[in-house]
Amino acid sequence: MGGTVTAAGVTARGLGLEGPRGWAFRGITFEAGPGSLITVEGPSGSGRTCLLLALTGRMKPTEGSAAVGGGDLPRRTAAVRRVAALAHVPGVTDLDPALTVAEHLRERALLQRRFGDALRGLLRPRAERREGTRLLIGTALERAGLDLESLPKGPRTAVRDLERTQALRLSVALALVGRPRLLGVDDVDLKLSDAERAEIWALLKAVAASGTTVVAVCSEAPGGTVGVSTAPARAPRPEHDDNTDADTDAGEEAADALAQAGRA
Repeated sequence: MGGTVTAAGVTARGLGLEGPRGWAFRGITFEAGPGSLITVEGPSGSGRTCLLLALTGRMKPTEGSAAVGGGDLPRRTAAVRRVAALAHVPGVTDLDPALTVAEHLRERALLQRRFGDALRGLLRPRAERREGTRLLIGTALERAGLDLESLPKGPRTAVRDLERTQALRLSVALALVGRPRLLGVDDVDLKLSDAERAEIWALLKAVAASGTTVVAVCSEAPGGTVGVSTAPARAPRPEHDDNTDADTDAGEEAADALAQAGRA
C-alpha cells in the first residue's frame, strides 16, 4: 500500500474562470516546481477558493491553461483529480462533528483501499491489509503532526471537541491518506491567532518539503512561498474626478460580481 510519491510541479498561464455574474479570477500566471508551497492570497470573495478548486481539477477554467504534474488543464481534469487532494474546504471536505477522529480515519482509509489503491491490494490477506491500513494512517498522521494521544479522549475524541488547529491537522491527515502529489488547503489562517498561524504554516512547509506540493489559500501569505494573488487590479483614479460616487458604485458592483462568481 506504500510507494514513493513524487510531488507535482504546477504552472498556470493566463488562467481565468467566469461565473454567472462575472470573473471569479482572471489572468493567473505562475510557475512552481515540485515540492513548492504555493500561497493564494487575496480578499474574501476574490476567487481564491475557485482557483484552488481549478488547480486541483474540481472546477473547469474558462480561459488560459495550467499543468499539474504533467496533467493539462482544462483538458485532463480527471487526471489531475487523481493526483490532487483537498483539505479544510468548506462544503467539500467538512468533518462530521459527531464522528470521532478514529472513525474519520478508518472511513478514509477504507475508501482509499476500495477506490484509490490497485485491485491487487484487495486480494491480499486480511491481516496484511489491516497492517497496511495502520501504516497508511500512521504515516498520514505523522506528516500532519497530529498526535492522537494528545487529544482529550485520544482517538475517540469527537471532532466537535477538537481545537481549530487540531481539526485542520486532521483534515490534512485525511487528505494525505491518499498519498497525493498535490494538496490544496483552503482558509489556512482563518480565525487563528498569530502563534497558531505560524504553527500551521510550519506544518504546510514540512508537508511540501516531504514530497507533496501544497496550494494554500490565505488572507496574508508568509515569506518563502510561491505567491499568487487573486486581488482584482485597481485602475488609477484621475486627480480631478467629479464622479466619485459612480466609481464607488462600480467598484461595489465588481466586488459583488466576484463574490457571486466565487460562490458559484
